[in-house]
Amino acid sequence: MSSTPVDLTRMRKEAAPASDKPSRAEAEEAVRTLIRWAGDDPSRDGLVETPARVARAWEEWFSGYELDPVAYLSRDFEEDEGYDEMILLRDIRFESHCEHHIAPIIGKAHVAYIPTQRVVGLSKLARVVQAYAKRLQIQEKMTAQIANTLRDVLQPRGVAVVLEAAHECMSTRGVYKPEIVTVTSRMLGEFRDNPSTRREFLAMIGKPSLHI
Repeated sequence: MSSTPVDLTRMRKEAAPASDKPSRAEAEEAVRTLIRWAGDDPSRDGLVETPARVARAWEEWFSGYELDPVAYLSRDFEEDEGYDEMILLRDIRFESHCEHHIAPIIGKAHVAYIPTQRVVGLSKLARVVQAYAKRLQIQEKMTAQIANTLRDVLQPRGVAVVLEAAHECMSTRGVYKPEIVTVTSRMLGEFRDNPSTRREFLAMIGKPSLHI
């Protein structure tokens, strides 16, 4: 893998939320407007508290804009006894939202890397997934973001990321195909260059027949 210094400040800046963020009152008024546009009355008893609830839900669903994936990977273990084999987290559940329709994306991530000198806590890999998932996303971009961040910060011998997800923008509207699962992958370093390493990873996540 390349040993080129990583501009972590640039990575954090790219992940920062916009500075002209509307107020909560503006967000709640926008919800009232959408309720009226849908054909209902935001002042009726069942909906009067809905704008505030939606604002709180959006704070949770899109909290990834306030999270720093790079910071999660900044602390590593010194006592790893020179471990240099694959490290894999399988079936990391995530919930995201499609940036085209703001419809839920529900799925699981498989994340692996082969360390050189840095081994991080297992929960940090899951937190990196969560940080990118809790933003408006497309699955392809999220896959690349996770893999690229692990590569750039940890400088491992290889990184592998596979996401499997169902998109409600396809299951509850449009083509109405709830049975479809979208699979995306990004292989870097040894996972891209070494077929046997890639096959080992795919076998470990239960996808031996997946051709990547």
